[in-house]
Amino acid sequence: MKHYLVGGAVRDRLLGLEPAERDWVVVGATPDELQAAGYQPVGQDFPVFLHPDTKEEHALARTERKSAPGYRGFVFHADPGVTLEDDLRRRDLTINAIAEDEDGVLIDPYGGRQDIEARVLRHVSEAFVEDPVRVLRVARFHARFAHLGFRVADETLALMRRIVDDGEIDHLVPERVWKEMSRALMSGRPGVFFDTLRACGALARILPEVDALFGVPQRADYHPEIDTGVHTLMCVDAAARAGTSLPVRYAALVHDLGKGLTPAAEWPSHKMHEHRGVPLVEGVSARLRVPALCRDIAVVHTREHLNVHRVRELKASTLHDLIERLGALRQPDRFALILQACESDARGRLGFEDSEYPQTDYLREAAKVARGPQARDVIPLGYEGAAIGEQLRLRRIAALRDWQAALPQEPA
Repeated sequence: MKHYLVGGAVRDRLLGLEPAERDWVVVGATPDELQAAGYQPVGQDFPVFLHPDTKEEHALARTERKSAPGYRGFVFHADPGVTLEDDLRRRDLTINAIAEDEDGVLIDPYGGRQDIEARVLRHVSEAFVEDPVRVLRVARFHARFAHLGFRVADETLALMRRIVDDGEIDHLVPERVWKEMSRALMSGRPGVFFDTLRACGALARILPEVDALFGVPQRADYHPEIDTGVHTLMCVDAAARAGTSLPVRYAALVHDLGKGLTPAAEWPSHKMHEHRGVPLVEGVSARLRVPALCRDIAVVHTREHLNVHRVRELKASTLHDLIERLGALRQPDRFALILQACESDARGRLGFEDSEYPQTDYLREAAKVARGPQARDVIPLGYEGAAIGEQLRLRRIAALRDWQAALPQEPA
């Protein structure tokens, strides 16, 4: 029985990065032998065990055979006769097919170290085309390591196109798409993920609503980058630069979907795109089974981002109603996320990457003012039922009107 450190832990160390986790392959053992040694079985599809002390995953060396469409259509084979090289051959990329034995010696039968040095993401074998998840994984690794100068090998991109053209990509289940996409969104350069999917044709199959934005022009005075798809990916990258959470990054990705429905005769204007976009955001979120918080922030951001951008133009009553719709009075945490998404939209434009966004401070202060009047101030005056809410609204609008009047006037 021999244990080998494999995958990301070896790859990341060679890249000078801190490994997030350590996975092992065990060669020359049976499930019974591992359990007798105290390992706890946890694998459902193939033999995976937790080490009795470290709790790190140890998988028996295995091979696989394609038996049906999709990423679940495999039959796995694991026994003491499967070699380390056999196991590494089934992996997706050469940089993930490097092992290290218990003495620290690297085993690299497929040129992973060379590809790390060359900054290339390359498939291990032609078996790459059997698993459509690998399209998403390559795109995700591209986004994760883009800052190090990695690129996708031409021959690997060709295989990714083949997976799309053969229809294998259509067998991906929503949960797996979202899992890979959400991890990519949390990378340093999430826009690269979607660019890579677009390069192989997968974006049109997985996220046609986003793919439809490319080639759709916007007004150059507001959007010097012009192309709506380019703007969308700039927004996602702006959210990443700001270190925002997943709901904000997802909201940045889908906020302009309505522009994909604008008739070409109306370009580059996109009137009412924010309202047309809401059903699309809801549809994408339902299809991919996006978490509720991500969906909710994205819907509000899509509907309200233009109102937030022009908030200094709003009269007190309109400002009050916007604050309520943004959740500032009852859900301040969500309010903060929506403001971050609006900032990402504003900075996801060519030449505006580091621009100020005073709307955030303006809305925060307005929310504080609106929270001033409380129901306890109204109830002693004899108001009951719906009249309490109406009086409270009137008092808050009055407070906002006074606050606005006291603000310094913006220069013309």
